[in-house]
Amino acid sequence: MRPSGRQLNQMRNVSFERGFSKHAEGSCLVKFGDTHVLCTASLEERVPPWLRNAGKGWVTAEYGMLPRATGERMRREASSGKQSGRTQEIQRLIGRSLRAVVDLEALGERQISVDCDVIQADGGTRTASITGAWIALHDCLKWMEARSMVKTDKVLKDHVAAISCGIFADQPVIDLDYLEDSSAETDANFVMTGTGGIVEIQGTAEGKPFSQDEFLTLMDLARNGIGDLVEMQKSTITG
Repeated sequence: MRPSGRQLNQMRNVSFERGFSKHAEGSCLVKFGDTHVLCTASLEERVPPWLRNAGKGWVTAEYGMLPRATGERMRREASSGKQSGRTQEIQRLIGRSLRAVVDLEALGERQISVDCDVIQADGGTRTASITGAWIALHDCLKWMEARSMVKTDKVLKDHVAAISCGIFADQPVIDLDYLEDSSAETDANFVMTGTGGIVEIQGTAEGKPFSQDEFLTLMDLARNGIGDLVEMQKSTITG
């Protein structure tokens, strides 16, 4: 039995609130159960120096957790003068995931920066960030399209979403909350496109190694879960 009472293949309640931020070109408040992340997409009429005059743009991401996103106050990373290795790894993952479904040449010599700020954490912050960031990016491109800057369907090639899966109490489960994640025997994050392409898989055995059969079971859980998330994204942007 899962601590939450959910079925093995049951995700937490997921919701997307578009246009949450007044000033951002695209924004989305995404909730995976008690994990809440604000994703904002900002257009910048510039590219990194190494991309100047290359005829294409860039999509990047930053990630952070507010001090009371967790049970005890965390010190702001800015006050220590550097980001943690975990923060850097997660924001690079978000950026890679978004770029996997973007035609950078069609974007033109512009940069879209997606900020993912964790308001409340209960496991799966990186997967919620990726899934919500796609909606913020989509809406930023729609803002640009309304101003005849790009055509969204030319820039955005596919959906992308992510979900965690793992082995908890000897059972394969999807969308781990903190209680499950902190004591899982195996923990994995899957990032996939709407057409089923694999962008990235992160898997770790916290105790005994997991088998190929167990991995394939987790993969099936993730594929079904991401399929559901993509359908939710579609409903959100057309609603």
